[in-house]
Amino acid sequence: MTAIAVLGLGAMGSRMAANLLKAGHAVTVWNRSPDAADALVATGATLAATPREAAQGASIVLSMVRDDIASNGVWLDPEHGAFGGMLSDSLAIECSTLSPRWIKALGEAANEAGIRLIDAPVSGSRPQAEAAQLVFLVGGDEADVAFARGVLSNMGSSIQHVGPLGAGTLVKLTTNAMLGVQVTALAELFGILAKSGVSLKVAFDAVGATAVSSVAAQRSVDLMVAGTFEPQFPVALIEKDLRYLVNVAGSPAAAPTIDAARKVFGTGIDQGFGEQNMTSVVQVFAADFPFGQ
Repeated sequence: MTAIAVLGLGAMGSRMAANLLKAGHAVTVWNRSPDAADALVATGATLAATPREAAQGASIVLSMVRDDIASNGVWLDPEHGAFGGMLSDSLAIECSTLSPRWIKALGEAANEAGIRLIDAPVSGSRPQAEAAQLVFLVGGDEADVAFARGVLSNMGSSIQHVGPLGAGTLVKLTTNAMLGVQVTALAELFGILAKSGVSLKVAFDAVGATAVSSVAAQRSVDLMVAGTFEPQFPVALIEKDLRYLVNVAGSPAAAPTIDAARKVFGTGIDQGFGEQNMTSVVQVFAADFPFGQ
């Protein structure tokens, strides 16, 4: 049994914490809105008032939050940040999808505090998190990754050590860019086909039988046709990830396809789809389509 703190109990963090409890670990949790911890506390978790309090006595402190700003707050807040409560031999694991620039800065802060850090963002959404089938894309020192491997395996089915600190974050952004470009292209094609009077199901089933399709593409199309936009990967989050990757590239001109996809998701946010699933951007191109009918 390992003493673990989980910071951030959104759709992913809450499910990850639940699997750590199922594996028999002593789990302390923190969330900006404490009510999010109720179900976990009922099954054995301890609720802390601050990230610093959650980190006290933990061998591993894991964060799953929305963006760079939230990550900065949970780790480095002068009064409540987790680094202020961590033991010198404990390990910080940043599982959030963040910018490589911030991971580098967080690594420098960890070194100054005498704390070990790895970045381990995940591929997968709510169903995979619930089933402990996440894929961890890990960057960091080999010994630190080995120390974390057993705990990560309680939440995921694959642990991919892809390089030094920050490599996991860059690979995760790469993965999300491939997905985001695909989704926006499918949304555009959906709009073209819908206006042409072609049966969307027949058309995309036929495309799905060819080598150009993928499991992710077919899943996205199925959600579009059904008009099922309950959030698994919200528009606002994938727009944020593509924005981070364009910044890594240096300019929109250096990543024009990725930036074009980012702009489509940005339009979705402007039209009120920001907290819906990423596939909801199909409504940008097929606003009059009778989704779900």
